[in-house]
Amino acid sequence: MKVLIITFGTRGDVQPYVALGKGLQTAGHTVTVCTSARFESFIKDHNLAYGYMTDELLKVIDTDMGRDIIEHSSGIWGAIRSAIRLIKYLKPLTRQMIVDSWKTARAAGPDLIIFHPKILGAVSIAEKLNVPVVMAALQPMVVPTADFPLAGMPKWNIGRWYNRSTYRLIKIGFGMYTKLVNDFRQNRLHLPPFRKFSGMHFTGKGNPIPVLHGYSPHVVPRPSDWPGQATVNGYWFLDQSDDWQPPSRLSAFLDSKQAPVYIGFGSMAGRNPRKLADIAIKAITKAKLRGILATGWGGLDACHLPDNILKINDAPHEWLFPRVSAVIHHGGAGTTGAALRAGKPMTICPFIADQPFWGECIHGLGAGPKPIPQKKLSVDRLTGALHEMSHNAAMRNRAENLGRLIRDENGIGNTVGAIEEILQRHRYGAAYNR
Repeated sequence: MKVLIITFGTRGDVQPYVALGKGLQTAGHTVTVCTSARFESFIKDHNLAYGYMTDELLKVIDTDMGRDIIEHSSGIWGAIRSAIRLIKYLKPLTRQMIVDSWKTARAAGPDLIIFHPKILGAVSIAEKLNVPVVMAALQPMVVPTADFPLAGMPKWNIGRWYNRSTYRLIKIGFGMYTKLVNDFRQNRLHLPPFRKFSGMHFTGKGNPIPVLHGYSPHVVPRPSDWPGQATVNGYWFLDQSDDWQPPSRLSAFLDSKQAPVYIGFGSMAGRNPRKLADIAIKAITKAKLRGILATGWGGLDACHLPDNILKINDAPHEWLFPRVSAVIHHGGAGTTGAALRAGKPMTICPFIADQPFWGECIHGLGAGPKPIPQKKLSVDRLTGALHEMSHNAAMRNRAENLGRLIRDENGIGNTVGAIEEILQRHRYGAAYNR
């Protein structure tokens, strides 16, 4: 079977799909990953075929304007305001991403397409090629449920109806691009336009789209009111290559004295990464701990560090996290999963989107202190979180127990099995049950 995976975003939106692609490849399938051009070498290094997609939207995020938008995108209303500010950039770049995906799909000739929820053209492309399509999500934000509100919305205890109603915002957001998608369908693919709200949960022919979620049911159990085609399959972890070796200074730092804490915010640092780094350095020192500061892509900016703190660019989380005492990060789904698998307590300092959701999840599970939103991040608050993670035995035990449960899962194997079943149903003409 030839599989095309289409995704877009920062490293956290690409790496899990590469992991899933490798799992499909191990099961005997041929895999092409279509995503931003900056990840071409990363995908090829993992022996997967690469399909081109423009990098221009990520370049916008790298600008001062993009960083400013990230910094002011907390909460659902902040995200909506940011989307409005970006709309004049988003629409033409989204159109180009759809065209690039179509070019890759024609070249790859897939038997099945797997797509990130942000890939708006995937369902139309699959329909044109007459192949099944699967949405692969890293967060429970697409399928409505009454169990909890949409990430970013307030948790008001006013009834299950409220929780479910919040997911209408996803439909509204998708609806902003309906005209663009229908233009692509009609003028490039020669397909009829989508009916209202088709293309997200349903195909143009009215069939429900399977949604496979790449996180653990021990972290967020599958809601009881989800339709049958929505499943929670376990994390899609990408393990390091056997030939990766840590820098000698990192090994030496880890081998001496107490295990350090890790602080890194990935690509999230807002307009003032030096300020964030300064808060982290002062908090680690005030808590009398040792720390590793990960600068990452567009992340923390630090120089002239004290002896108790080591700065690195990055290191594989699956290698590093088992060797630290605790993790402080922005709350991306992938980093959250990696810290959970390592069995480490964590403090999430969220910026945008699903990050506050994961922060509340970790605190609710007892595996970390209350999240500290970036706007409220201070030396004293971060020092308090460091003390709590270092000295709260119940929290550390809970994190360790969750780690054991997640390490025993086979998220990629579960997902590959589900994908193969979907393909078989398509081949034998069975309709998906609602």
